Amino acid sequence: MCNSRLANKVAIITGSGRRSSGEIGLGYATAIKMATHGANVIVADISDENAHRTVSAISSEGYIAEAFIGDLTNTDAIRRMVEQADKSYGGLDILVNNLGYFAPRDKARPRGVTGLTKDGFYEAVEHNLASAVFASRHAIPSMIKSGGGSIINVSSIDGISAARSYSVDYGVTKGALHMLTKTTAAFHGRDGIRCNCIAPGHVKASFVDDISDDLHERRRKVAPLGTEGTPWDVANLAVFLASDESRWISGVTIPVDGGLMSEQPLLGQEFVNDMNLTADKRS
Repeated sequence: MCNSRLANKVAIITGSGRRSSGEIGLGYATAIKMATHGANVIVADISDENAHRTVSAISSEGYIAEAFIGDLTNTDAIRRMVEQADKSYGGLDILVNNLGYFAPRDKARPRGVTGLTKDGFYEAVEHNLASAVFASRHAIPSMIKSGGGSIINVSSIDGISAARSYSVDYGVTKGALHMLTKTTAAFHGRDGIRCNCIAPGHVKASFVDDISDDLHERRRKVAPLGTEGTPWDVANLAVFLASDESRWISGVTIPVDGGLMSEQPLLGQEFVNDMNLTADKRS
């Protein structure tokens, strides 16, 4: 039975296709959750197969979704995506800028800023930042016609503090989404537009399918709650931020990280060491 929290709202979720194997992604979970809460969903992805896999999962449960296939680093594709929402559903109420790009660090290059390449950095800008900027730019006029809307930018805790991956381009571009969130909220609040940002932490999702079991365990241990997150943890917050329940919340970035950003590194290390000592004693 459909929950009415997002009844009759129209939502675009970028990067929400479902891969054929492995963990699910944040976009997929968000599309599923928003559809089950009553939204008419546009599943936007560069892969036709992945997008329709998500649409099929939604439709098979009796909810409403359709696919948009396009490269959202292209502003013409972004314009057509918003036009599709207007044509198919009569407007737009929710935009989730979930599209993300992470290039594995080239170990032959130095760590940090000195390891950056111009092409790699600009690719991260296009995917992580420019796609969100121009999706918002095209979505806002449609939202205004619909009487307002909610934009949700999906960033990362890597945009709050430097990460062990040494991925400077990813962290810098994700951090810029926090300022995009504030700017959008400030300039377009009087148009009825709210904008907020989610900063996921150590989430076990398709984004990290290739990391080792040892690293998953380290990610789990370092979080105060002692667990890795799931895409559903992020999707649940996205539903709240899209709904009228958050009608007076705008311009904020909310970590979904098991409390990780609440502790200083030495404290986290101390807890992990204590857990390891306890495990050693038991064995």
